[in-house]
Amino acid sequence: MNTALRKQFKKIKVLALDVDGVLTDGKIIFDSDGKETKIFDVQDGFGLVLLKKAGFKTAIITARGSKVVEIRAKDLNVDKTYVNAFPKIKAYAELLNNFQVQDDEVCFIGDDWPDLQVLKKVGCAVSVPNARPEVKKVADYITKSPGGAGAIREVVELILRAQGLWEKTFNGYR
Repeated sequence: MNTALRKQFKKIKVLALDVDGVLTDGKIIFDSDGKETKIFDVQDGFGLVLLKKAGFKTAIITARGSKVVEIRAKDLNVDKTYVNAFPKIKAYAELLNNFQVQDDEVCFIGDDWPDLQVLKKVGCAVSVPNARPEVKKVADYITKSPGGAGAIREVVELILRAQGLWEKTFNGYR
């Protein structure tokens, strides 16, 4: 990780993320009764759990409403979940107020146009490799892992390492 990126990650107090294409692979599945199903990566989820245990705040900002997302957010003890958040910048402003943080203390992971306004404001803008080109263009970091398959865990580990918390966090599992 380069020095500038390390400095950005070192300031982070809140990790916020989009859902479809970031917390999931972007696929939305409906069964014959119209019930929505999503697939979540367990390592991404555990990454959020680790980040919370290290004292960070977590948030989800999604433009869609989804009972599945609300269930997963509760399961992971996400601090704040914003559903039907469009434009997302309004939910982001509420997040800053709720957590009493500044832009440079927030990392946001996004993948599509609705994420652009937030990505342009945060201290560390992250995209996944499957993001739209316009999103990757404004990203400070593009994950090696795709959305829904380790991207969140990758960012969590970068934050913990930048803030000198990696060894302490990992030692609890050795």
